[in-house]
Amino acid sequence: MPPLREWLKPPRTLLLILFLLTLVSVSALSWSGWKLLDQQRAVEAQRLQERLDQAADRIAATLRGTLAETGERLGNWAQAPPDGRELQEGLLLVLTENSLTALPADRLLYDPSTSPDVEASLSVFDAAEASEFQQGQPAKALPMYQQLADSTDVGVRAGALLRLGRVLRKMNRITDSRAAYERLAAIAGVTVAGAPAELVGRHAAAEISGSPAEADALKKDLLRGRWRLTRGQFEFYWSEAARLSGAVSPPPAGATALSEAAWHAWQGRKRDANALHQETVWVGDQPFFLLWRSAGSRQAVLITNPASIFQHVSAGNGIVYAAADAEGRVLAGRRGAGHATVRTAAESQIPWTLSITAAPEAAALGLSAPQRFLLLGIAVMVAFLVLGTYFIARAIRREIEILRMQSDFVAAVSHEFRSPLTAMRQLSEILALGRAPSVERRQMYYETLVLETTRLQRLVEALLNFGRMEAGARFRFEEVDASELVHRVVAEFESQAAVEGRHIEVQGTRESCAIEADPEAISVALRNLVDNAIKYSPEQPTVWVEWGVEKQYVAIRVRDQGPGIAESEKKAIFRKFVRGSAAAAANVKGSGVGLAMVRHIVAAHGGEIQVASQPGHGSTFTMLLPAVLRS
Repeated sequence: MPPLREWLKPPRTLLLILFLLTLVSVSALSWSGWKLLDQQRAVEAQRLQERLDQAADRIAATLRGTLAETGERLGNWAQAPPDGRELQEGLLLVLTENSLTALPADRLLYDPSTSPDVEASLSVFDAAEASEFQQGQPAKALPMYQQLADSTDVGVRAGALLRLGRVLRKMNRITDSRAAYERLAAIAGVTVAGAPAELVGRHAAAEISGSPAEADALKKDLLRGRWRLTRGQFEFYWSEAARLSGAVSPPPAGATALSEAAWHAWQGRKRDANALHQETVWVGDQPFFLLWRSAGSRQAVLITNPASIFQHVSAGNGIVYAAADAEGRVLAGRRGAGHATVRTAAESQIPWTLSITAAPEAAALGLSAPQRFLLLGIAVMVAFLVLGTYFIARAIRREIEILRMQSDFVAAVSHEFRSPLTAMRQLSEILALGRAPSVERRQMYYETLVLETTRLQRLVEALLNFGRMEAGARFRFEEVDASELVHRVVAEFESQAAVEGRHIEVQGTRESCAIEADPEAISVALRNLVDNAIKYSPEQPTVWVEWGVEKQYVAIRVRDQGPGIAESEKKAIFRKFVRGSAAAAANVKGSGVGLAMVRHIVAAHGGEIQVASQPGHGSTFTMLLPAVLRS
């Protein structure tokens, strides 16, 4: 019989053809699915492009309307400025040739149209200043300043208090000097030394006291735009307040940015009647949008963050927009990734370039529901095709293996039948023709005929038993003593073993080993195991048959010292028509159904067949059969 590895060889040509057909089918299906996905992506991309174009046109139209409406309001404000509280953000400037009005006024920290005011009535201080500076007698100038500090003229009184505080400080009368400066800080709406009297007095008083709290309060009022200052005055008094507070730092960039934009508007003020001008100005990294509208000799300028112009813009779900200036700097919105629809300022008629892109979740064209469904369908079809091919190939391989094993089985059984039949025919002819040379030789021929007949009978019975079990034969269970069954089966082999010089050693426990079994079926199983042990260990004279109780089972073991069984074949040998490689190497004859029949019988009795073997060290087959429990 061919060894086990020969049966396991697949029909390579047939499987290769099946594999190639499957590969071609899967490739064609995948290519078709890819083309469908590609077409769907193109359709989705076209739809997305249409959405981007529509969004760009809609945003541009909305911005044009917003700018036109704002321009109309500016024309009205140029003639009649509104209440500053109407402006929630930004700054409104109403300009004339030489003046500027800011609404709300507190958002403008310094006024670009303002120049230092000249202090009035300076001649009244000539005599006192001559005594203070030219004669070097501050004490002589003191009563003159005190008298002028009580003047009914607010301007004179403010100038006198400034000089009085200075003289008292020179005379080291710090408390009186601070009191004079506090009186000066209480005068509002008057300019002294080119700056608001209130600011000058608070600065001097804070410098004398050295109080950080007073300096911080002065900084807060500067950031609130409390006084109308020039740019230089604001920077000076801010640096002084920062020095006195102990935290030298420039004013917040965001606070001064609006005033810087106003200064730019004042420097570039227009004169065209009823003209609408638009401009984007960057102050540091902060953008401002300036919108001019002229009405006669007056101009209204709205200074605001460009993002506020876009606050009513709706791009739509999954759409991202960005507005950029001529240099590409983003003023409002944000740029998205991927393909963008661009509208230049000339195309959109707004002062910015619009960039419209799809949001990341909308740009993922391969993740739409129809595409996922299509991918799922293709994956399922490919999986069915691959699995179908696998199971078909497996079935083909199994059928071919079975056919091959059946062919080998028929050849082996034919050989098994041919050997005893040939011997029986030759001996029968010798005896029938009277050619036996002596009585002893004739007796030997008769004994040989008996042995060959018994061998043939066992072979036929084995095949019949296997056929009945394959057909689902029923077993007749009864209580059987395992030791008696073992001795009876072993006795059948003793004469043959004695002729061949072999010995079967029987060992077992003395306690009862009763099992519920079909005695004929168990005998057939044990007979197969003993016969195999004798056949597969021809060089060893002894075969062992043992029995005993193990937990709830009766164990019947058959042990030999044959060539052993490879680990990879221990499960396969119990399949029908399969024989191990050791049988082929030893040229031992057999049909390949014995162990399959043993496994079937033992399993039908609720037991288990086990094999322990190592190549070159013999094999031990153990039948574990449920024991009859005695109460």
